[in-house]
Amino acid sequence: MTQVVNATTLRSNLAEAINHVSKKGDYLLVTRGGQVASALVNIDLFEDLLALKSKKYVASIKRARREVKRGEVFSHTQVFGDLR
Repeated sequence: MTQVVNATTLRSNLAEAINHVSKKGDYLLVTRGGQVASALVNIDLFEDLLALKSKKYVASIKRARREVKRGEVFSHTQVFGDLR
């Protein structure tokens, strides 16, 4: 469920808000004057969003999914050898 908080409340409860998004991998929408103005997001989610801005990265994910569907995968031993 998306949580919305106004900027004044966020300012008064910033540490709690940071803990919330950090632990839940979540985000909070921040309003100013009744309109959504920004968001406070978990760092992992933020990094994922940044990665998705790269067309090259998204294309590599699509290519990898096609390869998996076709069975074009490597076993653990093929990649790392016998680790014993």
